Amino acid sequence: MARVVMTIRVMPDGVEIDLDNLLKRIKKAIPQGTDVGAVEKQPVAFGLKALRMNLVREESKGGTDDIEQAISAIEGVSQVEVERVSRM
Repeated sequence: MARVVMTIRVMPDGVEIDLDNLLKRIKKAIPQGTDVGAVEKQPVAFGLKALRMNLVREESKGGTDDIEQAISAIEGVSQVEVERVSRM
């Protein structure tokens, strides 16, 4: 079975959001069977930084909707954007 790699960008509500704590909460909230790969803090503007992360899971699990919904529901998250999806 093929695996899928997704690059997701998570925008916090503001500059005061602790990105390390936000990442911990994202890891707990994502659906089971989804692994977190590389994570980086990406400067956006005026001190605001986004989390950009790679998530990996089996292709049979479907699209990214469940992941986007789980992350969007976390307090402190403003926006979730799927930048790229590809097969491994």
